[in-house]
Amino acid sequence: MNHLPKEKIGVVAVSRDCFPMTLSVSRRNAVVQAYQEKYGEIYECPVCVENELHMREALADLKGAGCNALAVYLGNFGPETPETLLIKEFDGPAMVIAAAEETGENLVQGRGDAYCGMLNASYNLKLRHGEAYIPEYPVGTAAECADMIHKFAPIARAVIGVRSLKIISFGPRPENFLACNAPIQQLYNLGVEIEENSELDLFEAFHKHHGDARIPAIVAEMEAELGAGNKKPEILAKLAQYELTLTDWIEAHKGSRDYVAVAGKCWPAFQTQFGFVPCYVNSRLTQKGIPVSCEVDIYGALSEFIGTAVSQDAVTLLDINNSVPADMYESEIKEKFAYTLKDTFMGFHCGNTPSGKLSFCEMKYQLIMARSLPEEVTQGTLEGDIAPGDITFYRLQSTADARLRAYIAQGEVLPVATRSFGAIGVFAIPEMGRFYRHVLIEKNFPHHGAVAFGHFGEALYEVFKYLGVPVEEIGFNQPKGMRYPTENPFCS
Repeated sequence: MNHLPKEKIGVVAVSRDCFPMTLSVSRRNAVVQAYQEKYGEIYECPVCVENELHMREALADLKGAGCNALAVYLGNFGPETPETLLIKEFDGPAMVIAAAEETGENLVQGRGDAYCGMLNASYNLKLRHGEAYIPEYPVGTAAECADMIHKFAPIARAVIGVRSLKIISFGPRPENFLACNAPIQQLYNLGVEIEENSELDLFEAFHKHHGDARIPAIVAEMEAELGAGNKKPEILAKLAQYELTLTDWIEAHKGSRDYVAVAGKCWPAFQTQFGFVPCYVNSRLTQKGIPVSCEVDIYGALSEFIGTAVSQDAVTLLDINNSVPADMYESEIKEKFAYTLKDTFMGFHCGNTPSGKLSFCEMKYQLIMARSLPEEVTQGTLEGDIAPGDITFYRLQSTADARLRAYIAQGEVLPVATRSFGAIGVFAIPEMGRFYRHVLIEKNFPHHGAVAFGHFGEALYEVFKYLGVPVEEIGFNQPKGMRYPTENPFCS
């Protein structure tokens, strides 16, 4: 995938002046070696920070090396002022980890007390309003610290990406889709830029691309991707024209930002004026690392982008759409999978899921729209059952009164034929029924949820925390026996 943020993590050891600096340096060397042996390259800053002047030297070295993420390593107790100033002044996401003691045979000159130093580091970070990721258990051997840094990498990617993201939107939210309409103040609070445009601007740009010499090459790409699923070949040239319109707009309008996501309009007037629906084009851009949400869902686009950065893979945006019929559950799910009927539901959208995430795909028309419009103007959807496998359903959202909320739920797409239309799958999430009631409904989340293909809940949770979502506002599918605050304790 292109258009994805890339992290370059620099490891900086710190040392308190009453401890031997050589202890931190040798332990840093061991962490870097362990990381390189298991995961690949990482930058080792040669400056061991003992005072504020060292901190400045380390910052200059990290900048010169092109590092955009920081791992502060307490090889011994560590100097609480310089180490937290380092985090405060570093331009990028940071983490703090600490060295475990190595052997009971060397607990005099070889004891580092980083277990204690981590407490002071956390206290000083709070005093200075510093942001840092601290693992669940942040003290470890060289190999364990290497693993912690590796877990930090996707978190760092997402934070780097969000802080250099522009969301480009076209048109106001469709009527009766107030759920997708949320205040943009929190975007600015997160460091995201937004450019809101009229559909008329997009329409004008589309017409200017009529006859573009690049259209045949894009059509050939689409034909190769669709293969036998190319059921609407007559619409591909228009779709290619639209794709070029969007990609040229992105290039011309991203400005100082490195990354772009798009919140696009797809109805009610889009089809009759453009002569097609944009679903397939949305899926193609999403596959390339430029997420495109439907129905001008700005926070949906942001959520997709975060999932793409974390997973380094395509994501999709689906309606949390319909329940699984009881007869279908009885015949195809019960006794084959360890889920109740209420654990299951169907995730659906008209046709915006990338082809690589579908078990099969066909270019078709949009059935819901075709119920009230001529079929020929509703062509452009990519239909198929979503491929079975692990998924994470999640979303970052602003409330109507501009507070950040999020949810994360891990589950899977079941290998069950949907018997339906659109890009759709049968999803199963443990305790989904309770999660649906006490998180999605209770916390007023919209019907759109982002889907990452794999289990990424741990990283997403840390990303949301790092971005400032209060932990009490990050919902998850709580296991049986763990009651939601609003759950009736008397219900059977």
